[in-house]
Amino acid sequence: MKVVLKNVDVIHPEDKINLKGVSVLLNDGLISKIGELSKIDIEGSKEFDFSGKILVPGLFDMHVHLREPGREDEETVITGCNSAASGGFTGVACMPNTEPAIDTAEVVKFIKEQASNHLVDVYPVAAASLGRKGEIISPMAELVDAGVVAFSDDGVAIKNSSVLRTAFEYANMFNAPIIEHCEDESLADGAMNEGINSTLLGLPAIPSVAEDIIVSRDILMAEYTGGRIHIAHISTKNSVNLVREAKKKGIKVTAEVTPHHFTLTDDALKSYDTNMKMNPPLRTQEDIDAIIKGLKDGTIDCIASDHAPHSLEEKESEFQYAPNGIVGFETTVGISFSELLNKNKLSLEELIKKLSINPRKILNLPIPKFEAGELANFTILDPNFVWTVDLSKFKCKSKNSPFDKRLLTGKAVAVINRKKMFFDDRWTDLSGA
Repeated sequence: MKVVLKNVDVIHPEDKINLKGVSVLLNDGLISKIGELSKIDIEGSKEFDFSGKILVPGLFDMHVHLREPGREDEETVITGCNSAASGGFTGVACMPNTEPAIDTAEVVKFIKEQASNHLVDVYPVAAASLGRKGEIISPMAELVDAGVVAFSDDGVAIKNSSVLRTAFEYANMFNAPIIEHCEDESLADGAMNEGINSTLLGLPAIPSVAEDIIVSRDILMAEYTGGRIHIAHISTKNSVNLVREAKKKGIKVTAEVTPHHFTLTDDALKSYDTNMKMNPPLRTQEDIDAIIKGLKDGTIDCIASDHAPHSLEEKESEFQYAPNGIVGFETTVGISFSELLNKNKLSLEELIKKLSINPRKILNLPIPKFEAGELANFTILDPNFVWTVDLSKFKCKSKNSPFDKRLLTGKAVAVINRKKMFFDDRWTDLSGA
């Protein structure tokens, strides 16, 4: 099956490709030619006109929750992948706080099997400790053999420094990063950021130092063991500074930030909307300013959604008892374009690196190539697409988002991967089978 993507700008910042208004010829889902096409090239092909659109390496979200196994009422691997594709992602790394946790090869194989025929590549992140209890490390060699790309007790930090040290020492054998949810549990019995707003709203609070303490501990342990530490959903000014200084020292540390943490402050909680409740909590404008600076200077390597579906019944409860988290697949691109690109905080190339290239580097995954014979792995973006978030149209099972009805500019309009295409709300098999 021949497919032609016409009049599209092609950008690959890693390979320094920047082409304007060219055509891309695919043959059975493989790249055949990029550039000017002849009549023979396009003969018998199915053509798609993407004038004004940008073709980039498929976006990758390295921090998502697919809820399966255990909470299929909130999300499944398939519904999560449908949502990811709709949001512009061709690959995701799913976190281990499932029921049971991803701490055996059997669970890893189950997840990979569920995703085996989907357009979206799914890479499980395994629990660093059995059951994510922070007591005994998981069988890391077995889990790597099964296909995991990193280790994390996501949802909580690894509970003590001894287990953390052992986790680093074993993960080092596979060059796998430890991904940490950085929060000192003894300081984290709250529902929002500690500050003037928590006092005014009368809600139990979590101080920013709860994050900073664990970031500091983990950086020191990474330095001591030579391990690789990745700071998940960084949210405080001090944590950004700690990562920046650690990088200057050559410590193997990387970091991610979510769109909600560079967009919303704890002022948003004045409505008591539980869709604003997340962990880490929304912080202050000062923290956002530090995060933007960290994105710009490379301290923060990538943007991840922390897609965290919850049922309506769970979210519609008293604020301090509602679960933390929001869905994020289908708003990440729009918020990133609106808040970063369109406000001149990041260039297009910088944004693509943080949404596509850098996550794969951190997880030791191959970066899509724009060469003849390579499997097409593309996201096609419309930077000028103005749209209003409508949760009722989301592909994910749960609808817990603080961005409903928000006006955004910039959207993913198509994805291509694994010889499949999702465009105009339709799935197309590019293999011709």
